[in-house]
Amino acid sequence: MKLQTAIDRVSLEDAARLAKQLDGKTDILEMGTSLVKDYGNEAIRRLRGELSQTNLLVDSKTIDEGAYEFNQAFHHGGDIVTVMGAASHATLQACYEVAQKENKTMMIDLLEVSDEKIAAISDFPEAIYALHHSIDREDKLDAVGSVADFHQKFPTIKRLAVAGGID
Repeated sequence: MKLQTAIDRVSLEDAARLAKQLDGKTDILEMGTSLVKDYGNEAIRRLRGELSQTNLLVDSKTIDEGAYEFNQAFHHGGDIVTVMGAASHATLQACYEVAQKENKTMMIDLLEVSDEKIAAISDFPEAIYALHHSIDREDKLDAVGSVADFHQKFPTIKRLAVAGGID
């Protein structure tokens, strides 16, 4: 099990300071979607510059132009990049190919993705599949139950992450 810590909705200076403080104290530092949208590739470079022991996850939530977005994120210093499970299989395939070529990792965000779609996209053995409970939802996530249910339904998927709605 690995610990992932997210940085969201702060200034780029605060994000860099937090990244430096968290280096080596968390396995994966997530550059949240708000930082991606607010500061783009500059934020990836700045956070990467503060990390020597911790992997950097870029939560880009890619849904199209997968090869381009993944190449950009990896080029600027990301180790793991997210693609939405709702994306086309062609986009997922493009992201996976870039990740494999760069010896990096694709994370598939399963936010609001049906079991049927998960079954259809379960053919990326090196990817991390992320059970993601929307922060906008009012109900709470039963993380333990969700993981057990997922493993029962999709026993061939070995790499799993859980995010959102965890207090």
